[in-house]
Amino acid sequence: MSTSVLFVCLGNICRSPLAEGALRAEAARTGLDLIVDSAGTGNWHAGEPPDLRAQAVARRNGVDISALRARQVRTADFRRFTHVIALDHDNLSILRKLAPHGATAELSLLLDHVEGREGQAVTDPWFGEEAGFETTWAEVTAAARTLARALQ
Repeated sequence: MSTSVLFVCLGNICRSPLAEGALRAEAARTGLDLIVDSAGTGNWHAGEPPDLRAQAVARRNGVDISALRARQVRTADFRRFTHVIALDHDNLSILRKLAPHGATAELSLLLDHVEGREGQAVTDPWFGEEAGFETTWAEVTAAARTLARALQ
């Protein structure tokens, strides 16, 4: 099975697509062969593109996430992906409840992959200003770098 990563947040329009974009960019930069996707535990935004503020911060950093579309996590994802990575504790808890018997994916919190940030949630920028998206981008790119190194 190829190494594959699914990032999961609540609505799949801010944090998880930013993490997906950051890891895709890091994998391309380092030549890592990796399958990367993102999803939400909720279905409110299914089929929608990432939040325009998320698209803007990614674009400013050379990453285009505009073609991504939100989707809800499915039970098949727990066997399809080798790693299912939550962006916060609430979504990790939901994922643990959704994981079917015999799930093969390794579940973790994204910032557990960043030394000194273990146990912390990625900043949710949804209700804030543009600066919150910059903070989120910095967090997911730091995690993408360390995660890519660990997966090589």
